[in-house]
Parts: sequence; C-alpha cells; structure tokens
Amino acid sequence: MASDEIDLPSWSCKLPPRERFPILPIDDLIVGAEPPNPATMLAGLIFAVEEASDRPGTLVATLPFGGMTLLEYQVRLLAGAGAEQVLIAVGRMTPALLAAVNRASKRDVAVEIVRSAEEASEKMEPNARVLVIADGLVTTDPVMDRMAGEGAEALLVTDDATSPAAIERLDMRDCWAGIARISVPQLGQIAQMPEDYDFQSALLRVAAQSGAEHITLSAAWLRSGHAVERSADGLASRNTGVLAALTERRTDWADRWVFTPIARLALPELVARTVPGWGLMAGAGVVAALALTAIAFGWVGSGALGALLATATLATGAAMAALRGEEARTRGFEWAILALFAAVAMLAARGVQDATQSATPLVLALVAVVAQFLVERVPSRHRRWWASPSALLLLITPFSLAGFVTAGLAAVAIYAFATLAAAVEGTREKA
Repeated sequence: MASDEIDLPSWSCKLPPRERFPILPIDDLIVGAEPPNPATMLAGLIFAVEEASDRPGTLVATLPFGGMTLLEYQVRLLAGAGAEQVLIAVGRMTPALLAAVNRASKRDVAVEIVRSAEEASEKMEPNARVLVIADGLVTTDPVMDRMAGEGAEALLVTDDATSPAAIERLDMRDCWAGIARISVPQLGQIAQMPEDYDFQSALLRVAAQSGAEHITLSAAWLRSGHAVERSADGLASRNTGVLAALTERRTDWADRWVFTPIARLALPELVARTVPGWGLMAGAGVVAALALTAIAFGWVGSGALGALLATATLATGAAMAALRGEEARTRGFEWAILALFAAVAMLAARGVQDATQSATPLVLALVAVVAQFLVERVPSRHRRWWASPSALLLLITPFSLAGFVTAGLAAVAIYAFATLAAAVEGTREKA
C-alpha cells in the first residue's frame, strides 16, 4: 500500500427495532461510509469510426440529421435518457467531428473523446452504467429510456437478420440492434485484449458472453425509425420517419388529428432549411398578434382562425425543439399555446360583454382558462379526450365564425372543467 493511501475499515451494524438514538454531530460520522443502495451514474459511449458509404472521407457521425449532425443527435438522446457523461470513441479526428463534439459539449452533459477501451474505462466512474450506441445508429427517446433503466447488462436485439437495425449476429437467433447497457469493468476486460481488436465488436462479444439480457426490438420502435444508416441518403430518408415519430408526442385528439399532421408535413422542410426555433416562435407571435387585434376589433371568427394558424406554428416549433433536446424551449412553446387560448377567450368575452352588458361571457372565459391551467399542472397522465389549449381553440372557432361567442365560451368552460374533474379523480385513484 502506498504511503499516502489510507485503508479504512469496513463495518456494519444492526440496529435494534424501535430503539431511539440521538443524532450525532457530523464530525462523529465515519468518513467513507457509503449510503445504502447508492444510485449508479449513467454514462454514454458513442462510436464514431465508420466512413459514409456514399461520401468517402466523411465520418457517418458527422452527416446531417435532424437539423444537426448524427453525433449531436445521439448525444441529445443520451442526455435525455439521463446520461451525465458521454464518451466518443474515435479512430481518427476530422475537423467536422471536432466541430460536432464542440457543439454537443454545450449541452448539460460532459462530452469527451477516447481512442481505446482502456482510456474509456479510466474516464468513467467504476460503478457507472454505460449505454453504448453503435456507429451510425438512429433511434428515438422511448428506446433509449427502456435501455437506460436500472438493471444488469442488456443488449437490444432483433431476430430478423435482414432488418435495417441488425448489425452483428450474436447467436443462431438474435442480431445486435445497436444499443447495449454494459458495466465499466467490461470495458476493462476489452482493454486487456491485443491492440488490433475492433473496439465495438469486442465490446459486443464481452457483453454477450457475460450473459447480458436480450431485449427484443419491438415493431413500434422499428416503425419509429430505429435503424443503422451508413450513407447520407439513408439518413435523409430516415430523418423523415424519426421526425414523424417525434410529432406523436402530443397525445390529445386535437394535436393528434389536426396539428400533428401539419407538423409532420412542415417539420422535414424546416429542418432541411435549418430554420431556427426562435424563428418559429417569432412567426407565431406575429400571427397571434394579428389574430388578437382582429378579435379586439370585433372580428372574432377571423381572429380565431388566425389563432389556429399560430397554434399550428407553435406545435411545429415544439416538435422541432423536442428533436433538438431543448426541453425548456419545448415547454415554452406549449405554455405559449395556453397563453394564446387565454388571450383569445378573454378578448372575445370582453367584446361580447361590451355588446350585451352581461358578465356571463367573462365568467365563462375565466372558468375555462383557470380550469385548463390547473389541468396542465395535474401530474396524472393525460387522456386523448381531455381538453388541451389547442383543443379549446378548435372548439371555440366554429362558434365564433357563426357569431355565437357566448355559446362557444360556455362549451370550452364545460369541457375544461370536466377535464379538470377527471384529472383530479385520476390523481386520487393513483394515490
């Protein structure tokens, strides 16, 4: 033992039941004692070695995908799954790869480059869970969340050798589908191998021989775009499928059947033209301002239609922000839709109140806005039929076009209040 190392004795004790002990000062606690069941850190390991099949000299990891590079998208997936550290395993460094790593490092996750399993194992916490992403893998958040869960080693597999997700055969039945959950000691095992080993294949073999659990790639995950692509054209075609899957994150009926199809059509074009998220927010703000001005001047129907256009723009912006892993901006877009509904309802109610000298429209608008705000705050899982700001805007629009604004306000107030009652009841049942 080195002179500067201290061998702390390990100890344990069993406390008698129902016996009270005084609280000890912090100085009396044993330094080095570990809390029970400490949470293990999640780290990520991305391979960025292969060249694109249709662009010699260009790494697959640096090909464009989703308005960024594939590497940045993979880092975004790992960060969303809870990874605190991401290592990029490289064979050679290119300016494009360095630029992609620098941009990815701006996220709330530490990103470093490694060249070997030995270097990777040295940079990770000994008890970390490591989520491995294959070179050229495209996948989505649900797949990452499933593989990032607590548990022993696991391999995502497919029993279809012709699947676009199949990379390397593990046994007579299963092929690796691009994601593995391993431990840091397994990285250390690879470091003991000869220097000419293939890092990714060796890691896969070590995980398979350790008895890692096989998690089968579902048909839904495959339809959402999970696959390995090694060409720019393949990534471009896969981009559309992944973007379409991202728009499905909004589950209520209005978004699913009205605004999601719009976002699905618009998002690939916006991403291809690298339209920034703030541009959509600004555009939606201009349209919303014009719509609210129309309502203030008494053109409630026209203003409601303009508000729907602004909502479609905001919903598309939320999907784009989700793609880029900008959770704060995603929530900002969604809260902007609620604010837009509140402004439409209150302005429409104010106009009717001035014309009828009745406080009923304003009361109905307040009930709808407050109820929907509370619905958004309820932690229970939202159901498809529940009210949402976009659904309430859709509901009030035909009433406004027909000139029955008070009836429209009554409809949205009842709808929002009924949803709130269902949400509260669902929360009680869950408790």
